[in-house]
Amino acid sequence: MMTAGIDSGSAATKAVLLKGTDMFFRIVPTGFDFRQAARDAYKAVLAEAREQAADHVAVTGYGRHGIEFATKTVTEITAHARGVSFMYPGVKGIIDIGGQDSKVIVVDSGKVADFQMNDKCAAGTGRFLEHTARALEVDVADLGRLALASNNPANISSMCTVFAESEVISLRAQGVAKEDIAAGLVESIARRVAAMAKPMGLKEHVALVGGVAKNEGIRKALERELGREIYVPPEPQITAALGAALLANR
Repeated sequence: MMTAGIDSGSAATKAVLLKGTDMFFRIVPTGFDFRQAARDAYKAVLAEAREQAADHVAVTGYGRHGIEFATKTVTEITAHARGVSFMYPGVKGIIDIGGQDSKVIVVDSGKVADFQMNDKCAAGTGRFLEHTARALEVDVADLGRLALASNNPANISSMCTVFAESEVISLRAQGVAKEDIAAGLVESIARRVAAMAKPMGLKEHVALVGGVAKNEGIRKALERELGREIYVPPEPQITAALGAALLANR
């Protein structure tokens, strides 16, 4: 029995194929055509596994209703809970910071107990980091490294992406070091996400997933805000796709 999971996200599309005890995965940019991105990711994992098709394919994410080869759809919240619980069986809370939104999920015995989602604006998401990194004239992948080198984080008071960009430009004009601005950006996201997480009662065994989880500065800032260690999976972008693959034949 082979099952596949596709997470059709706003910025990246992730595919996971489970073949016996082996797992294959691929991450591709979503781009304009999310259907084609899903096909490409699916074909890539099949090729790596030297297979023609999976027995069951579950899809999740923004584009989950438009993938023609899917046999099942799964919500992102459910998929993340299942995927992270597989990687980290003791997980009790999940923070997912994606390209378009951020989510806080409370998990009980591998199942969703409660969740909260910010999908109304770019604040606290990967898009916020991308836009403000552009204003700082650095690659978004370098923000975490720069932030960790700072001893005096700048104060970024606005969570609106447009206004935050203006703040970054103003701080640069004042001669504030890039490291300090980067640290201010990272801390502003951590504050925003922590404001969602704290009322949910996350106390221990918290996992951070999504593309932004690869930013070490974000993880450390969140740990300071929440006052606890945070687990980041080896590949934090594939947890929803993995969860979908695990749920594909259910």
